[in-house]
Amino acid sequence: MTQKTTESPDTKGLLKLNKALRDHCKGPDYKRRLKMLDELRGRGVSDERVLEAMSAIPRSLFVASALAPRAYEDYAAPIGESQTISKPYTVALMSQLAGLSGGEHVLEVGTGSGYQCCVLSLLCERVVTIERIKSLSNKARKMFNELHLTNILCLVGDGSVGAAKYAPFDAILVTAGAPEIPEQLAKQLKDGGVMVAPVNQRIAVVRRAGNRFKVETKEECRFVPLLGEGGYREKPARGTPR
Repeated sequence: MTQKTTESPDTKGLLKLNKALRDHCKGPDYKRRLKMLDELRGRGVSDERVLEAMSAIPRSLFVASALAPRAYEDYAAPIGESQTISKPYTVALMSQLAGLSGGEHVLEVGTGSGYQCCVLSLLCERVVTIERIKSLSNKARKMFNELHLTNILCLVGDGSVGAAKYAPFDAILVTAGAPEIPEQLAKQLKDGGVMVAPVNQRIAVVRRAGNRFKVETKEECRFVPLLGEGGYREKPARGTPR
């Protein structure tokens, strides 16, 4: 059955939201989200679909209850297992760089808390998200169900090598830092596809054109390390928050 959707209040109505998300678009928590949007715009985030998705997803649900009052401040909060939830600006920037218009098939490497994935799910047709830590994947899956986000497929495994079974992808977002461009991931892009990934503490945008790949280097960033065959084989001496 197709779920009835409604537009988000106080936004441009570019996205359709289910009732679960609509119910979260009210009260003090939502007002803090709108303040966050002003800060994101001030830092150059201009994609209104991305901003609307950020306003619709309650980040306060993805952090510890003690941190909920600060959920919309721009910092990376711990989520357990030596992992973090990315800063709102990082989530918005990477989503904007992906350039999603609504019909894409997307791979997310590193489910983590699930917050970035929820944002992506409102911006594309389908998200395949893979996480190496089973407990985090299970927790994120429960949140996806609670928010009635039905276009997300959760996998557990080595995300650094992608999800070839479900490839090719229009876009790939990597939420952990790699030592170099993850070649196996890039090869799972469709012709014309784009991958956004932190590489050597800078965000890289990789675009595929046939068998060629064009790499643009964007701003500096700090992420936890991408562990696995296509990333770091073992955890670096010092991880970095995102």
